[in-house]
Amino acid sequence: MSAAFSSLGFAAAVMVSAAFQASNLPGAELKPATAAAFDRYVQAAQARIDRELARPGGFLYIEGLAPARRDEVLHNLREGGIYIERLETRDAAGNEIEIPDGLVHHWIGAVFVPGSTVAQAIALAQDYNHHQDTYRPEVIGSRLERRNGNDFKVYYRLRKQKVITVTLNTWHDVEYFRVDDSHWHGRSASMRIAEVADAGQAGEHELPVGNDGGFLWRLDSWWRYEQMEGGDAIEAESVSLTRDIPTGLGWLIGPFVTSIPKESLRMTLENTRQALRARASAETRSTNARVIPAPRRTKKPRE
Repeated sequence: MSAAFSSLGFAAAVMVSAAFQASNLPGAELKPATAAAFDRYVQAAQARIDRELARPGGFLYIEGLAPARRDEVLHNLREGGIYIERLETRDAAGNEIEIPDGLVHHWIGAVFVPGSTVAQAIALAQDYNHHQDTYRPEVIGSRLERRNGNDFKVYYRLRKQKVITVTLNTWHDVEYFRVDDSHWHGRSASMRIAEVADAGQAGEHELPVGNDGGFLWRLDSWWRYEQMEGGDAIEAESVSLTRDIPTGLGWLIGPFVTSIPKESLRMTLENTRQALRARASAETRSTNARVIPAPRRTKKPRE
């Protein structure tokens, strides 16, 4: 195939893709069996996480890796890298958990933030009214709706784009758990996700929940924070549920539902690290500005 033909073919595909809006695509229905299977998957993932958190001498997922792999990952994190890995949870018997008419996307990632503390990371995580600034361009609206101690009810307006653009109104229940000053963990579970049609226009409206494009039906995530020498290690794990890919539209929908979860997790970790660096730097400057210089000693005049 010549380069010219390949370029024309790509351009044509882009033009066809641009003609599609999310609302023009065939709809999908979240069936009870799909939701129930996802719930079983999340329960199995939670059971694994609970076992990891109870390990003596190990708190993060990456601390349970084989020693050589663990040391490699920790070294790369301290060098400024981001750890991303795809996971698969199985049932207690080791069998695959089938998700009829749906796809589960399960990823885990980690970053290390030099000079940051767990207290700073928790403060950032709980600053929900400003997440729309911290986590753009995916989070375009955020607000804290209710708080009871370490339990938060949160609203996000999300915009996801990859050939097609999808806007979502989402509500989440988030709970944090303090182990000690150096170790915190948290869990977020989506309570309601509604796709928005004609977003940003006068006639924008929500599609019926569970009867929409099927681009995001459920989203659960877990976070772990550990204070280490020289900084803070942050780990994020996410499990999301989307529609299955309909026959004939894999070229259009496939990249969206399979690539977005990993890219979203990476972007979230990058934005978290960047925001924490900025906060740590600002706090350092503020502390230095508050330091009052010692009074200058002057010589006594001779009598």
